[in-house]
Amino acid sequence: MFEPPLRDGVAASRVGVGDGRFPTVLAFLGARFPAVADWPARLARGDVLDADGRPLSADAPCAAGSLLWYWRDPPPEPHVPFDIALLHQDEHLVVVDKPHFLPVIPSGRHLRETVLVRLRRQLGSATLAPIHRLDRETAGVLVFSVRPQDRGAYHALLRERDVHKIYEAVAPYRADLALPLIARHRLEKPDGAGFMQVQVAAGEPNAETLIELIEHAGPNARYRLTPRTGRTHQLRVQMNALGLPLLGDRIYPTLWPEPAPDTPPDWSHPLQLLAREIAFTDPVTGQPRRFKSRRTLTADPPR
Repeated sequence: MFEPPLRDGVAASRVGVGDGRFPTVLAFLGARFPAVADWPARLARGDVLDADGRPLSADAPCAAGSLLWYWRDPPPEPHVPFDIALLHQDEHLVVVDKPHFLPVIPSGRHLRETVLVRLRRQLGSATLAPIHRLDRETAGVLVFSVRPQDRGAYHALLRERDVHKIYEAVAPYRADLALPLIARHRLEKPDGAGFMQVQVAAGEPNAETLIELIEHAGPNARYRLTPRTGRTHQLRVQMNALGLPLLGDRIYPTLWPEPAPDTPPDWSHPLQLLAREIAFTDPVTGQPRRFKSRRTLTADPPR
């Protein structure tokens, strides 16, 4: 099937027409995406294509079951002033050292300032796809598959928990907390629309993490975190539940409001969480894989 080339690292999006009750392409796009006001201009520029890659005019018929390609055009994004470090590249995998503040994939108002789009632009590869995720605020090792036919095998590693991950974090030091310990909690997302904090709930634990002390300096300490499960925000929630909220965390224990789109970002206080290491047996090549971040955290970060 035809797929449009990347534009500055951005892949085209596609949408199916459905039942064909709209007489023209413009009528369909206006109804399907009512918040987008510039469809006439995009169509005039040739920025909407049919399934075979031919530009469509505004009055082109909109047949039932047809497929359209288009490119997202979000508002300008603030440039994240931190670089992606390339740790490994071969025909199957690309591994990078992700900086803080950079989202992994396009979502919401983040498009070009994401790891995926930057990498696609840098390497010229439209088929890159992450095999796991890191929060926008988290730095460290991030693995991408290169070939679409390999993705299922790599994703199965995550499902079967055959990937060994080690994180580091900086949080308050508690002399009264005996370490190492295995934290076990039940984590649940609350009901309701929109983003909210994950909560610790009563019931059978579904999240488990080995927590070890690496060093401490004054009121803070650096911890090694080895998750044995992969729940949303697991490390942040479990550390907070132990009275060890991570430094720079804007979600736990207190949810900070999202800054206005026109507010200059504050890059001075990153979340002190680092994906230090990932290891697994490659399901495609059979070889052992181990990748380590070159970034550092300190038990006494700048204030």
